[in-house]
Amino acid sequence: MRLWLPLIAVLALILIAYAGVSGAGMNYLFGVFIPYIAFLIFLIGFISRVVKWGRSPVPFRIPTTAGQEKSLPWIKDNKIDNPSTTGGVIIRMLLEVFLFRSLFRNLKSELSGGKLAYGSAKWLWLAGLAFHYSFLTILIRHLRFFTEPIPFFVKWAETLDGILQVGVPTFYQTDMVILAAVAYLFLRRVFVPQLRYISLANDYFPLFLILSIAVSGILMRYFFKTNIVGVKELTMGLVTFSPKIPEGIGVIFYIHLFLVSILFAYFPFSKLMHMGGVFLSPTRNLANNNRAVRHINPWNYPVKVHTYEEYEDEFREVMKEAGIPVEKE
Repeated sequence: MRLWLPLIAVLALILIAYAGVSGAGMNYLFGVFIPYIAFLIFLIGFISRVVKWGRSPVPFRIPTTAGQEKSLPWIKDNKIDNPSTTGGVIIRMLLEVFLFRSLFRNLKSELSGGKLAYGSAKWLWLAGLAFHYSFLTILIRHLRFFTEPIPFFVKWAETLDGILQVGVPTFYQTDMVILAAVAYLFLRRVFVPQLRYISLANDYFPLFLILSIAVSGILMRYFFKTNIVGVKELTMGLVTFSPKIPEGIGVIFYIHLFLVSILFAYFPFSKLMHMGGVFLSPTRNLANNNRAVRHINPWNYPVKVHTYEEYEDEFREVMKEAGIPVEKE
C-alpha cells in the first residue's frame, strides 16, 4: 500500500481535474482559484518553516566532519570537508548545493564471498544532479509564460536546452532527462530491498506527482495541440491579478496546471523542503573551530557551583586533620 496508495492518489487528482473541466466546466476554479490558493499555501508554508528552523537554537557547533580537523600546524587539515573558517564553509556549501558533493562520495555495500565489501555508487549522484538541473531549466523556460518581455536568460535557457533542434516543435533535452531521472529514482526504491523497506508513501507521492507533471507537459508540447496564446493570456492574467479564462485551452492544460498547483501546495509540508533546509543545516553551515574557540551555550540554565577553592576554605582544617593535602596552609 505504501506504493499503490500514492499512485492511486495521483490518478485520482488527474481524474478530478479532467471531470471538473471537461464535465462540469469549472475552468475558473482549476485555472484561477486553485493556482492562487496553492501559491499562497506554498509561500506561507515555505516562509514559516524557514523562520521556524532559523529560530531553532543551535547551542553547539555540530558540523559533519569528513576530513582532518585543524589542530597542530604540522598536521594538514581538510579546509573544505572540515572547514575551520567562514570561507571554507562557503566553499563547502557551494559545492553541496550546486554539485551535491556529499552525494558524489556515496558508497554501496554488498556481500562478496561472505565478506562485506564497499564500492563507489555514482548513479544516484548522477540521477539527482540530472533531475535537479533539468527541473531548474524547465522552470526557467516556463518563465516565458509569466513575463513580458521575456528575459534574456530565459531565451538562453531555451536555446541551450533545444540545441539539438530535433523535429518541430523544438525538442528539449531536459524533457527526456527529467523522465529518465525520475524513473531511476523510482525504480531504485522499488528494486533495492533496503530502500524499499524504509520507503514510505510520502517518498513515492512526489515522484508520481512530478512524473505526471512532466508527462502531461510533454503530451501538451509534442502530441496534443494547445492554444499557447491562450495559455500566455491566462498566465499573464494570473501574474497581473487580472485573471480571465480564454477560450480554446485544452483540458490537458488544466490537468497539468492542477498537478503543478498540488505540488506547490504540498511542497512546504514534504521532504522537498530540503531546498530551503540545506542552507539552515548546522551540520553544513557551521565552521568546526571547537579547538580554537570555546563555545558557551547561551541557553544553559544558571547553576550555582561550589568551586574547589570554596570547598577547601570550608573544610581546610578537617582536611588537614585527615591528612589530605591542601593548596593553602
